[in-house]
Order: sequence, then C-alpha cells, then structure tokens
Amino acid sequence: MENIIRDHLDTKNYAAVKKELEDIQPVDIAELLEELDTKNSLLIFRMLHKDVAVEVFSYLSIKQQTNFSLMIKEDELKEILEELYFDDKIDFLEEMPSTVVKKILKYSTETERRLINQFLNYPENSAGSLMTIEFVDLKKESTISEALQHIRKTAIDKETIYTCYVIDNNRKLEGIVSLKEIVTSDPSLKVSDIMETDFIYVRTLDDQEEVANLTKKYDLLSIPVVDQENRLVGIITIDDVIDVIEEEQTEDIHKMHGLGPTEDEYLKTSIISLAKQRIFWLLFLMLSATITGSIIEGFQSSLQKAVGLAVFIPMLMGTGGNAGTQSSTLVIRGIALGEVGIHDLMQVIWREMRVSFLVGVVLAAVNFARVYFLGGNSLLISAVVSLTLIITVMLAKVIGGVLPLLAKSVNLDPAIMASPLISTMVDAMTLLSYFKIAEIFLNV
Repeated sequence: MENIIRDHLDTKNYAAVKKELEDIQPVDIAELLEELDTKNSLLIFRMLHKDVAVEVFSYLSIKQQTNFSLMIKEDELKEILEELYFDDKIDFLEEMPSTVVKKILKYSTETERRLINQFLNYPENSAGSLMTIEFVDLKKESTISEALQHIRKTAIDKETIYTCYVIDNNRKLEGIVSLKEIVTSDPSLKVSDIMETDFIYVRTLDDQEEVANLTKKYDLLSIPVVDQENRLVGIITIDDVIDVIEEEQTEDIHKMHGLGPTEDEYLKTSIISLAKQRIFWLLFLMLSATITGSIIEGFQSSLQKAVGLAVFIPMLMGTGGNAGTQSSTLVIRGIALGEVGIHDLMQVIWREMRVSFLVGVVLAAVNFARVYFLGGNSLLISAVVSLTLIITVMLAKVIGGVLPLLAKSVNLDPAIMASPLISTMVDAMTLLSYFKIAEIFLNV
C-alpha cells in the first residue's frame, strides 16, 4: 500500500492517493507520514478528512507533530487540537516550543487554559500528567434511567464510557459502575444501588509505574485519579497505560545494558546523542576494570610460577558474569511485576545459593573432564579451576540476586544493578577466589 501511494505521489495523481487513504487505518497513515519527506507528508495530511486527521495527528511522533504545527495555519492547528482528547493535547503541549504553546493557549477558553496549566504543572511521569478529564461522572441519587440519558447526552465527547464514576456534590469519588451494569439494571433503581464502593484508584502524584502495576494486576480498562481530598480529577485509560509499560520496559532494557535511556527511535537519533547514551557507562566500566588489573598484578608472582593458570581466567570471568546476569534479570523482572521485594531478601539468597551450587557442580564436572582429560593439565590445576568455578557461580548468582533488591530498598532503579555493574564486581571476586585457591593447593 505504501509503495502504491508513493507511485501516485510521483505521478502527481492526488485523486488516487486520496482514494487509497480511505482504506488505511489512521495509525498506518501516521507511520506512512513518518516515512515520507516533509512536503509529501504535509500534502497527504491535508487530504485527510478532519476527523481522520485528528486521529492521525495523535499517533504522530512529537517531532512530526512539531513540524506540522509550525507549517500549517493557526486556524488548522486550532481545529485539530479542539478535537484531540484532552490527555493527547497535554502530551502534545508538553513537548512543544513555548511559542506554539502560547498560540494554543491564546485560542483556548479561560477554563481550558486553567486546566492546561494545571496539567502541565504535574510532575513528569506522575498519574496527574497521564490522566484525561473526559470521563462520565454520575450522581448516586440519579436513577438508572437518568444515568442512561446523561450518558447518551455526553458520551460523544468522552474518551471512554465503559466505566462510569459516581461522585457526590463535592466531586468526591464514592463508587464506580460499569456501562454493562447500567444497561442491564432496572431503570427505576438508583445508581447508588448498583455501584461498587470497593474500587482501585490512584492519586495525582503517584508514579506512572504504580499506575501500570495496578491496572495490570486488577485487569482494569481505566483507573480513576483523585486529589489529596479524594475528589475525582481524571482517569487514566488502558491505551496510556500500555504506553507507560512500553516506556518503562525500554528504560529498564537500556539501563540493564549500560545505556542512557532515550525516547527517540534508533535510526532517528543523532550520532552525538547515541554516543552520549553510551559513553558514561563505558567510561565507568573501563575505569572499574583497573580493579581486576590490580588484582592480576598483585598475584603476578603466582602466575609466573604457574603460567597455566592464566589460560583459564577469561573462562572463569565470563562464566561468572553470565551467571550473575541470569539471576539479576530474573530478580529485576520479579521486582517489576511486584513478585519480589526487599522482605524476600533472605529467601532470594537461600534460593540462589541452592540453584548456583547445583549449576556450579555440573559446570565444574564438565570443566574438570575438559581440562584434565582433553587439555592434558595436571590434576591439581584441573581441581583448582573447577573448584573456583563452583565458588564463582555461587558468588555471582547471589550477588546478581541481592544487588537489585538492595538498590530498590534505597530507591534506586534495580535495572542499574544489571549486567555491566554485576560483571565488574564478579570479575574482581572471581580473580581473588582463583588466586587464593591456587595459593592454597599449588603453593604458588
């Protein structure tokens, strides 16, 4: 489909382009606009029906939204933003240059300006910055019949109507009720008769990760947001929660592999930005590697007496790093899912000790056969290497399991304690163990 549209653009057959666009989903049109040059992407955007253009605009990257905002007329931009859901509008304004924000506020009503300024002042990554104000609220004194009439009258402007929120005269949240429950209930009943009073909610300053965890745990399509006085101020819908989950997982993956987090696409990120992402951890790891160098230097005399020991250093360090990474990955994932906490520290240590002992013994047995029978090394050297392997795996897995929990307990991101940092620590401990065991068994 994309190639067909490109061909029509090349031949300036704009009628055919417009016809092709009628059969494409808005999200796919947005992807197409991201791939085209600025001139053609703006041309196609202006061919779209107003309602479709609004939806396409909400799917565009911040960079493309900014480009369009600066190129289209102010009245066109005003029309698009008037039709955007409020949370999408806030997301847009948060990333725009101040000149664009001033234009938007100039065309907004006094009430909307106040709301926009309030939303823009919520901390980044908080529940308040994610929520929308386009939801259905009901009075508990209303009958089901009155509630249905209210929903029919206001639903067109709401982002979701599947869950309705029951408030009192001071806008305090008292309950929730599903649209299904309303539709299937006796019209003469009151909303208070069918509403649920045991519901999940978050506060405006709660972290977005907590919002995502609650939504996932309780299988919610939306979650209400209240202020410090329990007044309903907005809701967060599942589409925004999915974006949060993706963002948090991406950030964790970056940190686990020694990269600075970024929201930009890889191919659209500048070389300078990519270098900045990576240089800090590489510098840190390079400098921290001097520790292992110092350990080797300190045991140089032992190596000179048993040169064969040096051959096994890379294998021992690599196995230790991999073992530690395995444990840290599982524990970090458990923390993210709420399955593991600092109160489970001793249980994690005991579990990793048993697992690592079993794994270490199997690895050591295979390694002993390889070093002694196939490598032709002495019995003592084979035993030293294999014993070190068991100790290395046990240390690595315990460290890998414990460090993320300790990081979480002092409000650090557990992902920081992933492969790069753990590998560095395990390398140092592996070398110390190796040379100490060699001194004992080989008298070097």
